[in-house]
Amino acid sequence: MKICITGSLSSGKTTASKILSNKRGPLFSADSVVKSFYKKIKFKKIISLKFKIKNVSNIKNTLKKRILKDNSKIKVLEKIIHPFVRKEMYKFMKKNKNKKFTFFEIPLLVESKLMKNFDVIFFIKAKKNLRLKRFLSKGGNRKLFKILNNQQLSDSNKVKFCDHIIVNEKNLNILKSKLLDIFKKYE
Repeated sequence: MKICITGSLSSGKTTASKILSNKRGPLFSADSVVKSFYKKIKFKKIISLKFKIKNVSNIKNTLKKRILKDNSKIKVLEKIIHPFVRKEMYKFMKKNKNKKFTFFEIPLLVESKLMKNFDVIFFIKAKKNLRLKRFLSKGGNRKLFKILNNQQLSDSNKVKFCDHIIVNEKNLNILKSKLLDIFKKYE
C-alpha cells in the first residue's frame, strides 16, 4: 500500500510522515531528495547554467535571492527539479514494491498531478498564520513564504483529492493521535 502525505507549506507534513512511517515502512521525502540534489555536482551544473550562476558553492542562497527578486524564477526551477524528483520517486517505488507499506511525503502532489500513484492520501492542514509562524521559526522570511505559498493550490482545491484531512494546529501528541487513529484501519 502506497501512502502519501501532502499539505501546504509548513503544515507539518514532515512530522506527520515520520509519525506514520515509523516502524511501518520506508519513507520517500521529496524535500529530502531535493536537498540531496544540491550536494551533487551534476545538478549544480545544470542549475548554474540555467540561472547563469558562476559560484556554485552557495547555489541555494543565490537561487533564493533571485526568486525573492523575481518570483517567476521559481517556475523555471520547478521545471528542472520535478522530473528528477519524479524519477527518484519511481525508483523508490520499484525498490520497495514488496513492502507492506511505503510512505511518501510530497508537498506538491496535487500541483504535480501525482495522485493516481497512491492508494491513500493524507492532507495535513493548518491555518495560514500558524504556517507562517512555523516557516519563520525555521529561518524563512515572510516574502519567501508568500512566494512559495502562492505557488501552491489552495487547501480547498487540494483536499478534494485526499482521503483524510488532518488539522494540525495543536500539539504533537494530538497530531500523532489523529494520524494513528486513522491509520489503524489500514494495518
